[in-house]
Amino acid sequence: MLVGSLASPPAVAAEPSTRLIRCGEQSCLQISGRRDDPAAIISINGHAVPVEGEHGWRVRLPVEVVRQWSAPYARTIEVSLHGPDAQRAIVASVDLPIGLLGGMTDLASLVISVR
Repeated sequence: MLVGSLASPPAVAAEPSTRLIRCGEQSCLQISGRRDDPAAIISINGHAVPVEGEHGWRVRLPVEVVRQWSAPYARTIEVSLHGPDAQRAIVASVDLPIGLLGGMTDLASLVISVR
């Protein structure tokens, strides 16, 4: 077991997470996680992004940007952590909030009946 852990790439301390937040007049997706090296570069769906924080980091992206960078109806985003040597990347598939990139349905009315 020890040999297997020595051969694996350096692990991210915690899986990145996402949540929907308000930023000004629009909605944003906040992605946060931890990294061992503060110099490591964070990419979201292949796009390098500026982050806040050192070991504990976070980034806020407008939902429209996430929509442009993602496949239609995507349920996950790819968060990559590139070390300073840029030879090896740690990649995580991170769940998006439910329905974030789903289709928009306008309801004219909603009827709820009680039995």
